[in-house]
Amino acid sequence: MISSDGIRGYNDAIILAVLQDGDSYGYQIGRAIRARTDDLYVIRETTLYSAFTRLTKAGYITAYPGEITYGRPRTYYHLTTAGRAFLATKTAEWRQVQQVVDRFLTEEA
Repeated sequence: MISSDGIRGYNDAIILAVLQDGDSYGYQIGRAIRARTDDLYVIRETTLYSAFTRLTKAGYITAYPGEITYGRPRTYYHLTTAGRAFLATKTAEWRQVQQVVDRFLTEEA
């Protein structure tokens, strides 16, 4: 399993990438991350919800109430146009980071 330290700077982009597929709620987003990584990365609930707050304040996502479960409405998250632009920027940045790290940590290095 990958530690959150190795991915910390990309948690927001990972969440936005999941929301690119459609609106979702916290538990479902966490499960999607775990499934897409074949259980290599499990995002902690506290990390997830602090990211939601940060992404909402930045205008990258919006939150709205959904169906009621256990007496409370589920909070759904929606990717905004600004969020899509931020995700594109982070995706391009990731490609550059990957190139730099590969120059040091590949077998050919």
